Amino acid sequence: MEKNNEWKPAGVRRLSQEGQLLDQKSLRSVIGKSADWNELVKDCIAFANATGGRLLLGIEDGQDAPPAGQQIPADLPDTIRRKIAERSVNVAVLPDVITAANGGQYINLAIPRAIAVASTTDGRYYLRVADQSKPVTGDDVLRLAAERAAMPWETQTTLQVPRSATAPDKLGKLVNALRASDRVKPSVKEKSDDELLDHYQLAQGGYLTHLGILCLGQQHQRAQLTTAPVIQFIKYDEHGQKVNKLVWDDHTLNPMELIEAVWVEVPDFRERYELPDGLYLRRTCCTPPCAATSTWLVCSTT
Repeated sequence: MEKNNEWKPAGVRRLSQEGQLLDQKSLRSVIGKSADWNELVKDCIAFANATGGRLLLGIEDGQDAPPAGQQIPADLPDTIRRKIAERSVNVAVLPDVITAANGGQYINLAIPRAIAVASTTDGRYYLRVADQSKPVTGDDVLRLAAERAAMPWETQTTLQVPRSATAPDKLGKLVNALRASDRVKPSVKEKSDDELLDHYQLAQGGYLTHLGILCLGQQHQRAQLTTAPVIQFIKYDEHGQKVNKLVWDDHTLNPMELIEAVWVEVPDFRERYELPDGLYLRRTCCTPPCAATSTWLVCSTT
């Protein structure tokens, strides 16, 4: 995905910001014979094991912008995803092609904080300390693993999506449902929309949390979450032939809307039949087991 110069990461404007949360690398580090994928993976693992971060690929050290006219090959973002996935465990990367004011392009590679401990495929661990990616060994590996639960995935803000970027329809639907619920305390219902976001940990400071993006974010923001759910409904007949398939995998719906969509759009879940009970009474049951067909509902994360 290519973006114009609508914004600049802080490290492009001011080199002193390069360090704990940001680093810069030449485009040569990911292109041609000079590509050093192991070094790139080491930095990604270090960021993932710390608090997350960003790599600006295509901006030389000591420079504040990419070379004028520099172009990013169209297949490079996918190549970066594949190379990192082949060499690492528990590392997610989100490459984004940015066009600077001088016409040059670079890749803004976002690395969210890992849910589990990140490592290379051969069992090496790294951690970002100031502006260096330091190896982690011995008891420090156990300590790193123990600290993973200290910051739940739901409350992280690694994508740095502003809280003002919520989808208006989803925000309105959620706050109206909360205020109409008899399970919510009156004192909570009196809160403003922004206060409700903070109360339910949908936002933290100026940013939406991962939970907030999942429930209230825009489609493209939800797609960037490495654990955004997708659902497939598959139905087979008595011969094992697929007779129906429905998918919800474009990230347009939040989890609450997904559940509602499955209930409304899958007729099998609303099938009913009646059992006689005495001479006149009948008892209605929902979705009986059927030997003639089989239904599979698969929910997974991206």
